[in-house]
Amino acid sequence: MGTDRAGAGRLPDALFATGTSSFAEFLGAHAPEMLPGGRTPPGAAVSDEVPHGTTIVAVTYEAGVVMAGDRRATMGNVIAVRDVEKVFPADEYSVVGYAGSAGVGAELVRLFQVELEHYEKLEGTTLSIEGKANRLGLLLRSNLGLAMQGLAVVPLFAGYDLENGHGRIYSYDITGGRYEEREFHSIGSGSVFARGALKKLYHSDAGRDDAIGGCLQALYDAADDDSATGGPDVSRRIYPMVATVSDAGFHRLPDDEVAAFVDRLLAGRMRRPDGPSAPVFAHDESGDAR
Repeated sequence: MGTDRAGAGRLPDALFATGTSSFAEFLGAHAPEMLPGGRTPPGAAVSDEVPHGTTIVAVTYEAGVVMAGDRRATMGNVIAVRDVEKVFPADEYSVVGYAGSAGVGAELVRLFQVELEHYEKLEGTTLSIEGKANRLGLLLRSNLGLAMQGLAVVPLFAGYDLENGHGRIYSYDITGGRYEEREFHSIGSGSVFARGALKKLYHSDAGRDDAIGGCLQALYDAADDDSATGGPDVSRRIYPMVATVSDAGFHRLPDDEVAAFVDRLLAGRMRRPDGPSAPVFAHDESGDAR
């Protein structure tokens, strides 16, 4: 636009400069204080009394991937928020959830969403699923200072691989280390119990509804043994957040649809409080144990 740039005189010159396709790198160069890790000076004391989000689960199925999260945020031994949202669209073909410091986690997710949108606008194409996973790891690394002071966030990322036609799941540590998971994974305070449930309930040829049901069963088991994980609150109509990603893109299930799954789950738990059980032995088509 030459010298007649729209917004000249009103917007910082940095916004008109050519540069990296990474929005996080742009902020790091021109406004580092806006990055999550730049908000608290090194060595500053951070209170433990901040809301923390808890359990997130993800499962691949034949046509994509499902991610679900409970709605509780705790502050010490107090329930701080009953209906917090922890599962979000990262872009059209991916989903991200977080466990840990709720405020920092929500900010990290928003920055990741802008990062992917910024890249697509500048480059004219979307990142590959692995590229998206790598970008999230870099953003997480920028929060390491806050994590060392007690405001740790751990995300769970999943998406549909357009090149290979299947769902993929990635987990992280607080340093930004990225790990691809096979078939299913869980993070948060109830993750041990959720993952144990998924080990027994998961099967590789599961359809969408079976994958959703498995995620909800895993969250229920986590809430049964972990006080920081919230189960479905039927009286308040607060249900777990559930989202799918397939070749049709990201889809968040409406509460009415999740409620129908929850009603079936609760009816089953009335008969079997510990939930469905897996067969002790698998059998092939001849009936022989394998």
